[in-house]
Amino acid sequence: MGNIGNIFNQIFYEPIFKFLVFLYNNVPGHDLGIAIIIITLLVRVVLFPLAAKSIKSQMRMAKHKGAIKEIQNKFKTKEEQSKELMKFYKENKINPFSGCLPLIIQLPIIFALYRVLINVLVAGSSISPMFLGIINLSEKNVILAVLAGISQFFASRLAAKRTVTMPQPGVSEKAAETQRKMTSQMTYFMPIITVMIGIGLPAGLTFYWTISTLLGLAQDYYLYKKYGKDQRNN
Repeated sequence: MGNIGNIFNQIFYEPIFKFLVFLYNNVPGHDLGIAIIIITLLVRVVLFPLAAKSIKSQMRMAKHKGAIKEIQNKFKTKEEQSKELMKFYKENKINPFSGCLPLIIQLPIIFALYRVLINVLVAGSSISPMFLGIINLSEKNVILAVLAGISQFFASRLAAKRTVTMPQPGVSEKAAETQRKMTSQMTYFMPIITVMIGIGLPAGLTFYWTISTLLGLAQDYYLYKKYGKDQRNN
């Protein structure tokens, strides 16, 4: 575990920490909030190609959803469905797991950012926690927690509206409908959880979450619109 921790620190934590300090020392007014905005924007830019590939694959699956459902109706056993679906995915250059890759890659980055912000925002840090001289990012802030929840709601709503739920081998229509209802409920459940957790955290973390979610919302809206238009033209 110690070696894993050291590797994590060297690859993720230390570079992000040093870069955040660099930004803080060079942005006008040595403003931590502006530094957080810049680093959040850069993370989104780095991960943009993966997000674009994921959404492009989702839109391609949406185009073939009817054909995929036909395969499920034609082949009744889970083994037959799995075999035919994988064959169909391969023939149409669809990766049903593409949506997982950006999330997997983001997790260590998000965790490292969380640790960096926690350490920066602790009492006694040499970095001033003030944003625009008004908001103390080291203290709890209910307003920012609520804003994080609101932004999460719109992001979840867009995801639920645009994400294609693919038929799963061996899953009945009734079970699939239950899954869809649970996904719909998460649209309202996750923002509430976000607010409840955010209320107990330093404002710098909810500020980061809000900025990251809003940037992600704008990014996804642009990509869905772009690739949705491409699909209609093909």
